[in-house]
Amino acid sequence: MCSESLVVCDVAEDLVEKLRKFRFRKETNNAAIIMKIDKDQRLVVLDEELEGISPDELKDELPERQKTFIVYSYKYQHDDGRVSYPLCFIFSRVLGFLYYNLRFFSPLKVFEIRNTEDLTEEWLREKLGFFH
Repeated sequence: MCSESLVVCDVAEDLVEKLRKFRFRKETNNAAIIMKIDKDQRLVVLDEELEGISPDELKDELPERQKTFIVYSYKYQHDDGRVSYPLCFIFSRVLGFLYYNLRFFSPLKVFEIRNTEDLTEEWLREKLGFFH
């Protein structure tokens, strides 16, 4: 299905499996799966996997003009000392919209950035503060 303002893409099968494993990872560091659109195949595919990366470092890894989607496991230190590891789906609306099925990621926190420079530790902590 395709119209001028809507592009529907599938998620590559190997990426779906990688995301499922990522959801249940045992590591306690920050980690990211960066995805991009393969326009020829109309698929969301793996671009890069990163371990031990802060939001500020992640920002530096993102291309300025390419539509990028990130699933980010973030070590969130609460004010009361508790630690949680929310999964965040971060995307930009640089080139339009993308819709695809991530139901196996519930409860996924979804955030939009308008500019890669917006992705900072302070920004992410502020966004996650609404959930805790």
